[in-house]
Amino acid sequence: MLELIFSALVTLLPDYLFRRYRQGKRLGIEITLFNVWYELRWGLTACAILAISLLTVIFYYHPTTNTVSAAYRTVTVLSERAGRVEEVYVDNNAYVSSGDPIFRLETSQQEAAAETARRRLDEIAAAAGLIGTEIAGAEARLKAAEVELAQFRDDLQRREDVAVRNGTVVSEQELARLRSGVEAAALMRDGAEAALEGAKQRRDMVLPAQAASARAMLAEAENVIATSTVYASVDGTVTQFLLKPGDIVNPILRPAGILVPDRTGEGRFVASFGQISSSVLKVGMLMEITCATKPMTVIPMVIAARQEAIAGGQFRPGDALLDLQDRRRPGTVTVFLEPLFTGQTDDIQPGSACVGVAYTSRAAQIRDGEIAGFSAFVAQIVDGMGIANALVMRAQSILLPVRALVFS
Repeated sequence: MLELIFSALVTLLPDYLFRRYRQGKRLGIEITLFNVWYELRWGLTACAILAISLLTVIFYYHPTTNTVSAAYRTVTVLSERAGRVEEVYVDNNAYVSSGDPIFRLETSQQEAAAETARRRLDEIAAAAGLIGTEIAGAEARLKAAEVELAQFRDDLQRREDVAVRNGTVVSEQELARLRSGVEAAALMRDGAEAALEGAKQRRDMVLPAQAASARAMLAEAENVIATSTVYASVDGTVTQFLLKPGDIVNPILRPAGILVPDRTGEGRFVASFGQISSSVLKVGMLMEITCATKPMTVIPMVIAARQEAIAGGQFRPGDALLDLQDRRRPGTVTVFLEPLFTGQTDDIQPGSACVGVAYTSRAAQIRDGEIAGFSAFVAQIVDGMGIANALVMRAQSILLPVRALVFS
């Protein structure tokens, strides 16, 4: 409306004054409803062109958006495994501090596995105490077998020496018996050595491996028991939390609830603009917003960051070729806002819906000489046109409660 009034003042009004005072035509007599287009065609055409041009320039260099939101994050209350709820420590909408327990899953099976692993460790420790006795017994049997083997060898050697001197004294059967005794004693010694080596390997390799396996089983069971209790990761409020003992939770299919942190976003807002405004939206650009949760208040903001990727162009491999015409809605340019002055957004609830307008300002380029001459003059005029959107923003903030409460 302001742009149309201004355009009419510099186009339609001079045309009418020329017709009225230069040509003597009067409104309602020579200039009627039926010939107003013919009489004021130059003024009407110039007014339409100027109004459209002004609107284009204003909305291009001072873009507006109806999608500004006080974004905040939530933390999903999840357990690391699926299971049945054993105990619930908090109620819905309860405030929790970081580290407070929220609920605990049933762990009887894991506790039984942990107890079995502890008993196994006790058995291994007892076996390690007995293995020394087994090694001592094997060493004694080995020494006895070596002594018996030496005895048989000495007897065989003496009888063979006697047989060499006088073959009639020693029979061949006696020599065969002594040789068999030597072989049997050698076998007994080898068996005693194998038994001793097996006992040592059991002490040095088997029992430590069994102990390590039992400790691993115990650690696994204790870890499952420890992670069966879900704790709050941040300070906040637990919401949509309706768990009862006996319910089944699953980290993939059935989360337990949502934790809304106390401090999330720190007053940052997210706004989206049309892609046509991408070239004028810059970090450090000033904005103004007004929110439904805080009507009749205009809050100055500044663009703190800008997301370069536009939603709508992303894709991931699938079993079908991507057809761009299936994406009917184009993406928007996303920017992140921060309040220009601290404390102005403290009483705005997270998730509030707001509207905003951004203002292009090239005063710094003009001051530094980057824009000079006629270009600087035009830039100042274009920057000054932002006052139209500023007035509209204030009118919206005033009419917002009326529109929401009366005309909705």
